[in-house]
Amino acid sequence: MRTTLGKHLLGMATVLLFTAPFLCAQTSTTIAIRAGRMFDGKADHLVTNQVILIKDDKIAQVGPEGQVTIPADAVTIDLSNATVGPGLIDGHVHAYETGNMLDDLLKESWQYRELVGLTNVQKDLMAGFTSVRDMYAQYANYGDVDLRNAIDNGLEWGPRMQVSTGGLTATGGRGLNGWSPEVNIPKPMVEIDGPVEARKMVREEIYAGANWIKVYNTGLYHWTEDGHFVSIPSMTAEEVNAAVDEAHRRGTKVACHAFGGPGLQECIDAGVDTIEHAIDISDAQLAQMRAKGIYKVATLYHYVHEEEADLKDTNGKYSLARTSAESFRRSVKSGVKIGFGTGVGPFPHGSQAKEFKVMVDDGMTPAQAFRSATSVDAEMMGWADKVGSIEPGKYADFIAVAGDPLTDITELERVKFVMKGGKVYRNDFSDQSKPSLATTNWYAR
Repeated sequence: MRTTLGKHLLGMATVLLFTAPFLCAQTSTTIAIRAGRMFDGKADHLVTNQVILIKDDKIAQVGPEGQVTIPADAVTIDLSNATVGPGLIDGHVHAYETGNMLDDLLKESWQYRELVGLTNVQKDLMAGFTSVRDMYAQYANYGDVDLRNAIDNGLEWGPRMQVSTGGLTATGGRGLNGWSPEVNIPKPMVEIDGPVEARKMVREEIYAGANWIKVYNTGLYHWTEDGHFVSIPSMTAEEVNAAVDEAHRRGTKVACHAFGGPGLQECIDAGVDTIEHAIDISDAQLAQMRAKGIYKVATLYHYVHEEEADLKDTNGKYSLARTSAESFRRSVKSGVKIGFGTGVGPFPHGSQAKEFKVMVDDGMTPAQAFRSATSVDAEMMGWADKVGSIEPGKYADFIAVAGDPLTDITELERVKFVMKGGKVYRNDFSDQSKPSLATTNWYAR
């Protein structure tokens, strides 16, 4: 089922130097970052006048200026007028989406879509998202595995990735329409029917290289006349249980797309690792999620964006955005773990930091929102020992902004500095008219 042409195209893309944002190879293996303000990814506050020492691609030492000795041969990056934080993590992206699924499908080959996916995640990196979790490779076969591997192997540049290959649903479960059944168009997800097929597909996706299994357990929805939100289950409880059990037996986590209703409850009962969206969720379900350690990933801005674009709900009376916001406020109060994820793809890649303001508007503190996209997402993804906070031994993944995001969370929409693994991909603070070590000895934009 896997196409190899995507791999060849990614290799060919590396010779096109104009596509890369960096030009010069590093000449030193030690960097010192002077951080005027720093958010470590775990605290509720900023600390000031910090020095971060980086050796190769890892953090070697962090501490107040005066307590950390900068080696004489180190490259120093001066961010003394900025706020430095861990690289951001988006726990729900759609790398292959551009906002017009049907049009894209009719016009683009798998090979072209691989380049679309690469371009999209590169936009995410330049916006400060040094790690992403891709929530199914829409119309891209197992291209997300190839994309992740090409980045990990240094064939291409982009964020660290976890991928879920094809989302699983039952026949007709996604509830999408828009083309004649006589037209042979590939389906966006893998359709399974029955527990045996669910287990078989989970095994195949893990064999292909999936980090996550995604089950799509609600599709169609509507409101009743009295305003009750009705979300139709896509799969049976037996199918969900089989998929989750098979994945967990093989050490792989499961994400469940569920808007609400019985489909959401089936995923909670099955013990999935994350619930995506949870637009309509009860207090009892939140309590059950908290007890089981299940994370919620809300993708709030996605629904706000849809309403701004006049993509209304089924009857025009009720609002997905308002329903989602109300559920999110109760989720924050419940103490359930909330990861940061945006569902970017239907809206432009690189713009997903708008999610932060919606999270704060809907009940989070700025520090909680910032943590959700750093240490919380790192824990959710099983990467707490690698990324998500500024601590020795972790990857040197950083962002920097001019202001204070704990005062104005929208600062995270204006990232000016991006480092991943000790390499600078963006530095809008440097004076390009005066070449410095920070711009000439590192991968500079």
